[in-house]
Amino acid sequence: MHKYTQFYINGQWVDPVTPKTLEVLDPSTEEACATISLGSEADVDLAVAAAKAAFETFSQTSVEERVGMLERMAEIFQRRIGEIAEAIRLEMGAPIKLASTAQAYAGLGHITEAAKILKNYTFTEDLGPHRVVKEPIGVCGLITPWNWPLNQVSCKVAPALAVGCTMVLKPSEIAPLSAYLYAEIMDEAGIPAGVFNLVNGDGPTVGEALSRHPDVDMMSFTGSTRAGSLVAQNAAPTVKRVTQELGGKSPNIILADADLEAAVTRGVMHMYNNTGQSCNAPSRMLVPREMLSEAEAIAAKVTESVVVGPTTEDSTTMGPVVSKVQWDKIQALIEGGIAEGAKVVCGGPGLPDGIDRGYYVRPTVFSEVSNDMSIAEQEIFGPVLVMIPYDSEEEAIQIANDTPYGLAGYVQSEDLDHARQVASRIRAGNVHINGASPGMDVPFGGYKQSGNGREWGAHGFTDYLEIKAISGFEAA
Repeated sequence: MHKYTQFYINGQWVDPVTPKTLEVLDPSTEEACATISLGSEADVDLAVAAAKAAFETFSQTSVEERVGMLERMAEIFQRRIGEIAEAIRLEMGAPIKLASTAQAYAGLGHITEAAKILKNYTFTEDLGPHRVVKEPIGVCGLITPWNWPLNQVSCKVAPALAVGCTMVLKPSEIAPLSAYLYAEIMDEAGIPAGVFNLVNGDGPTVGEALSRHPDVDMMSFTGSTRAGSLVAQNAAPTVKRVTQELGGKSPNIILADADLEAAVTRGVMHMYNNTGQSCNAPSRMLVPREMLSEAEAIAAKVTESVVVGPTTEDSTTMGPVVSKVQWDKIQALIEGGIAEGAKVVCGGPGLPDGIDRGYYVRPTVFSEVSNDMSIAEQEIFGPVLVMIPYDSEEEAIQIANDTPYGLAGYVQSEDLDHARQVASRIRAGNVHINGASPGMDVPFGGYKQSGNGREWGAHGFTDYLEIKAISGFEAA
């Protein structure tokens, strides 16, 4: 069993001020796989002080120096990709094939993308005799979730470092193992002391201490909408910048002119990816009423192909959800959907057949769902798809936008112009036509209660920059 009981502060591995440990569980076995320490406000104070001191010099480093740091990070990350994948498998239950490809390489991709962008990024703009300068905002508090652990760590750390900020990272205490390896990579890459600091802990203690801290200049948070609201409330007295990537209940509109077999297959498989634990999952499939029964049959057939099993097996395509808390929540929502009268196409409550331990959920499809049912309104964050029939395209667009969320949307059509027209009316930060995936250079973020600010690519630099106007920079 792994033991990760120190924090990374000011370029050194240090013991917590007050010892307090937590066992990390492997959700596929329900057994402890590691021990970590939970930090306190005193640990946060030490980390923030180190970041504040380091900012004085790090903010003045050259672009070339910071590019070199990112490139060294990428080189070490690539060398340790196998360890990283295994850590992600253990901490949050991703099947090893998913952990080795999408999960681990997402973390690497944000580092290499930040290095590429930084080489040509413009930090100044001249307006006649005036100069507009983009400068690093300062000390950044970074709070990341458990569902795509290194993707979320890296898409915050890499741009913050690229523009010259210093930072304190609090990864999820449920899935902290890969972040620990990330800190080791930062150390080996020679990132100056105090630039990157890691303190494990829970939200009410470490997360709140970071959000409230007067020497933290901005907070970047990814997680639930409820927790994101608390971060913003805690940050408000010090008027620090807060950027948030929060929940979603993303619509997937299958238009009448779509290839139904391809569209439904794509949507169901995307929903089951990462066991449904993605904030941008296409969890509401909107289907023309006259095509609903055929869509149900396709969804059931696709679900039968899902291989639920040990996360160590290459053949497994869907692992467990991350914890007993999540499993219980998902089971309650499935039971609630049945009680509300939704049609169970496949799946349902309880463990999958042949599995007697681990937080596994039966891949489930509901149909004949109305948009006011709990399973259509709440973010389930598990492998549960709801199919909502519609009678007109206008109704489909209205249903799609009838949600407090606005992270992603999906449109399926054989007519690209038609798909573009519908996509333009979806109130979401990311819209995908016919299953298209974004690259690392495409901004990621949401409307409404799905958050504010944008991550990924050049747009991801913006949250970590302040704008300064210098008038009279050139003689008139």
